[in-house]
Amino acid sequence: MTYQLTAPLLDACVLGIIAQEDSYGYTLTQRVQGVVDISESTLYPVLRRLQKENLLITYDQPYQGRNRRYYKITDLGRTKLTYYRYEWEDYKQKIDCLLQDTSTVKDKKEDGGKVLEV
Repeated sequence: MTYQLTAPLLDACVLGIIAQEDSYGYTLTQRVQGVVDISESTLYPVLRRLQKENLLITYDQPYQGRNRRYYKITDLGRTKLTYYRYEWEDYKQKIDCLLQDTSTVKDKKEDGGKVLEV
């Protein structure tokens, strides 16, 4: 992927997934990896930090003789997610405006003797 996933954006994605339903680490990782290229080890520190900030809580549930640790969003986490969604829409609109405006301006660059419109 061309664009970097920043820490606040990753936090927002994790909170958004968990707001839809409680999730355990593996399924959460699979959902995020289905959209962006990150390693599994990237998410666990994010989950611990969000838990430390009281945005998530955990509980264990038995599954096939083992316990799975599930993450659940807190009221504070929902408030933070609302903030992230607002900020994302604002940011996305501004970037969309820049991208749309630049598409009307044609920069000419030379490439091997041909003039390309970008």
